[in-house]
Amino acid sequence: MLYRCQGLPEEDEIVLCKVTKIFPNSVFVDIVEYRKSGMIHISEVSPGRIRNLRDYVVVGKQIVCKVLRVDRQTGHIDLSLRRANSNQRREKLEEIKQELKAEGLVSNLAKKLKIPSPKLYETLTRAIFQEYSHLYLCFKDVVSDDVDLEKLGLDKKVAQELITAIKDKFKPVKIIISGEIRLETYSPNGVEKIRKTLADIQKVSPNLSLLYLGAGRYKLSIEDFDYKPAEKDLKQAQKILEKFNDKVSTATFERK
Repeated sequence: MLYRCQGLPEEDEIVLCKVTKIFPNSVFVDIVEYRKSGMIHISEVSPGRIRNLRDYVVVGKQIVCKVLRVDRQTGHIDLSLRRANSNQRREKLEEIKQELKAEGLVSNLAKKLKIPSPKLYETLTRAIFQEYSHLYLCFKDVVSDDVDLEKLGLDKKVAQELITAIKDKFKPVKIIISGEIRLETYSPNGVEKIRKTLADIQKVSPNLSLLYLGAGRYKLSIEDFDYKPAEKDLKQAQKILEKFNDKVSTATFERK
């Protein structure tokens, strides 16, 4: 992976790591995006008692971690494997996947233009990273015609070739988050309460849909091109469901 972040990561940042060494009470990793080393204490690998760290991590394997502490003077970085939840891991892996896809596109374009791949990558990122944190985010805007690459500072010929390559190979893929809602109430105005709750959820986003399954059960689906806005929509829907709960009403959501 060519992508690299400058400096040190921030606390609470989610990062991709590669396990390099395993000791009885700690794990050492390389933080892929920063080209820095970090440490995971045994207590931050997994909840509960751990007899053997090698049951949880393997040298050479990549893992997604959360940054706990950063010593700006010494450069020491403490990480946590267990504090990175499943949504954060999924988002980070998808981010890395999309960036690698963008880098592959640049490599293929370099061959076509007969330019060394590292040189073309440097040329593109020097211009694009002034406005974007990742190549793939820029490429997504190219697909939707929301950015002018020449205005970012790219040569006209390179910009035109890049646009053609992006629109041919970098087509957006929708992700889907789904689950089942269950609503039950003994309230005198229960029907109206359910109707209003479902209507409020439907208003959260045009990317959200509800399907009646029968007996107080509903399928919730959210389609988007990015996990972050989709997860944000899901949280809003869950907050609405929480308001449904009282002494005679219950609402549950089971993610699929």
